[in-house]
Amino acid sequence: MGAARTRATGGRRGLPWLVLGLWVVLLAVAGPFAARLADVQHDRATDYLPASADSTRAARLQDRLPGGESTDLVLVYHRAGGLTAADRTTAGRQVATIAHRHTLTTAPRGVPSADGTTLMYPVTSNEPGTDEKKRDGFVDDVRQVAHGQGALTVEVGGPAALATDASGVYASLGGPLLYTTVAVVAILLILIYRSPLLWLVPLVVAGIADFLARAAAYGLNQVFGTAVSGQSAGIMTILVFGAGTDYALLLVSRYREELRRHERPYDAMRAALRGCGPAVLASSGTVAAGLLCLLAADLNSSRGMGPLGTVGVLCALAAMLTLLPAVLVLLGRRVFWPLVPAHGSTPKERRSLFAAMGSSAGRRPLTVLASGAVLLGALALGTLNLPGPLKQLDTFVDRPGSVTAMDTLAKAFPERSAQPVEILTPADRADATLAAAEGTRGVASARKGRTGGGWTEISVTASAPPQSAAETATIQALRDRLGGSYVGGPSAQQLDLKDTDARDRLVVVPIVLLSVLLILIVLLRSLVAPLILVAAVVAVWGAALGVGGLVFGPLSGFHGTDPGLGLLSFVFLVALGVDYGIFLMHRMREESLRGMEPAEAALTALRTTGGVIASAGLVLAATFAVLTDMGLVPLAELGLVIAVGVLLDTFLVRTYLVTSASVALGRRVWWPGRLSGTPSAGRERVPEPVG
Repeated sequence: MGAARTRATGGRRGLPWLVLGLWVVLLAVAGPFAARLADVQHDRATDYLPASADSTRAARLQDRLPGGESTDLVLVYHRAGGLTAADRTTAGRQVATIAHRHTLTTAPRGVPSADGTTLMYPVTSNEPGTDEKKRDGFVDDVRQVAHGQGALTVEVGGPAALATDASGVYASLGGPLLYTTVAVVAILLILIYRSPLLWLVPLVVAGIADFLARAAAYGLNQVFGTAVSGQSAGIMTILVFGAGTDYALLLVSRYREELRRHERPYDAMRAALRGCGPAVLASSGTVAAGLLCLLAADLNSSRGMGPLGTVGVLCALAAMLTLLPAVLVLLGRRVFWPLVPAHGSTPKERRSLFAAMGSSAGRRPLTVLASGAVLLGALALGTLNLPGPLKQLDTFVDRPGSVTAMDTLAKAFPERSAQPVEILTPADRADATLAAAEGTRGVASARKGRTGGGWTEISVTASAPPQSAAETATIQALRDRLGGSYVGGPSAQQLDLKDTDARDRLVVVPIVLLSVLLILIVLLRSLVAPLILVAAVVAVWGAALGVGGLVFGPLSGFHGTDPGLGLLSFVFLVALGVDYGIFLMHRMREESLRGMEPAEAALTALRTTGGVIASAGLVLAATFAVLTDMGLVPLAELGLVIAVGVLLDTFLVRTYLVTSASVALGRRVWWPGRLSGTPSAGRERVPEPVG
């Protein structure tokens, strides 16, 4: 008997060390792959474009033409009082230097503006091909050569310069995004735990999970060809730290409770995992299922974000349910210093904010429910104030030189676009296509370019500014007239992005709702409760977008809304919002199984889980809010909407609306499950509740 007890004790002591050792081995294996993720991260147009769009096919055909992908720049020489002869000489000398140092497809020719203030030199090279690093190096070298003197300003614009500036922002996301996220989470954990050591443990474990997620994302790219972009990699990191910290908060909260009931930390952790493990598994599974629905999207960037986000959530789950428990057990009770939970002690009774909030919701549930619905509806009206589609030139928070160059061109050459429309047509029809393009309304000029592989490139200059309604009409007219040809270029790409996002919303949104609803029905064994949760997160999504409409233009100065904002914010808010609903409803169901009346079960669930959910919501909202300071308008808009949505979900919907709806419906909330009947019919033996 004593020997068996000794072996069991030795096993308890050895298991955490074994888990820790396995993680060390896993990280050693994953290390080389995690370091390679940056090598497969691409932010070219084809990595974001819809798979079946005209502009995507045109871009891929251009890659196969002699010289590969073309790098198009525009050198803009400008003097407000009018260019001098010396300015033109300087421009000619600098352009000649560029032509000498690089292989250009054609000799650059200067195009003066009618008012004499601006001289434009289009520069095209196939030298970089599809290599983004070579492209960026080419653009940087051109910028070093082309520089102003005195009142003469020289700016480098064009599609390649815009792509280089965007690539620079995405490349810089890795460090600042990670450091800012870690700092924000660290501050919140210190405030939540009030311990000089405890906050560091989940933070380090989340960092390890992020490292593992990067290795797994590299594996997805190599095995399945999953697209990895700066946007998807950045959001994966946000999800690892946000969701991982949420799971840690739930586990640590329950572990603290169990340490008061069990003498050994190992036994307390086992009880904590039994208590909160099912809810954590269910919530992470719901998030993963919601994100995987993005595989149904036609947009490459959205479709790639689904698997990467799922990998991030699952790596966070694995770390928080294995590595975190092992580390906490090895550190023992002292990790909670100075608020160490002693065995046999009872926590100090404190007046619970969530108990007070729940009581107010329980006294007049219908009034609270109606008031909350009116508030969410009023906020949702803000969507009517959302700015129109975001133009490519407005995607930067701080406008770089490539954008100011295009602004200068738009003012100096109002009669023509400074951004070409590219047509790829079968080579045997090139002359007919050229003639048809020249005869299309809105086309200022057209010329043939490269030919290869049975296809010919035709570059068209529209007479309207880029991404204006008139240029969009010209692109549509070209597509209508040129059957069998593909119309691409930056403006056509933006048009296809907008159209495909509209299509993806119609396809992906119902799939997300259905998959999440089915998971909730299975988990809660009810139809009404899942419908309440799904309706609540949809209302939160609408209200969060409405807040965006009130903030983007008037306060943030954004000149457009990213076309993908609606779909991505919906997927994240539904998946993550239901996450908290699972914690609350799961506890409510357990209390109902013990025979509690519906109102009492709802208020008990809110009182016991409200603090953890509030802490988790604050952390998740703060991590997504980090995106608002990353230099790109699409990321800023997405981060703001999700952060606002999470806060609304945490402090309004979960606290008041779901609770008041549960109180008002009574046992009908569990219909058609057996809990919807009499108390004795639903009572059964259940495990310890999730804290």
